[in-house]
Amino acid sequence: MAVTGIISALIIGLIIGVLGRLVVPGRQRIPVWLTIVIGIVAALIGTAIAGALGVADTKGIDWIELVIQVVLAGLGVALAAGAYSRRGIH
Repeated sequence: MAVTGIISALIIGLIIGVLGRLVVPGRQRIPVWLTIVIGIVAALIGTAIAGALGVADTKGIDWIELVIQVVLAGLGVALAAGAYSRRGIH
């Protein structure tokens, strides 16, 4: 993967992760790096799911794919925040 691909993945992961944090109610006490990792993973899995459903490549903005990615990121953020609060790590 080229440097531009890595930078793009980080930026997209950050955006998807932040959107995932916004859809989860309350305050999430997880580090920014974990938000980025959750966003990257959610983006990759969301793209695979959208591809399997046949909605990954549409004309214009792929809204369904984006919604799938944000929902997955929200689930990931909620799980990570729950795990962090149970362990007492802040």
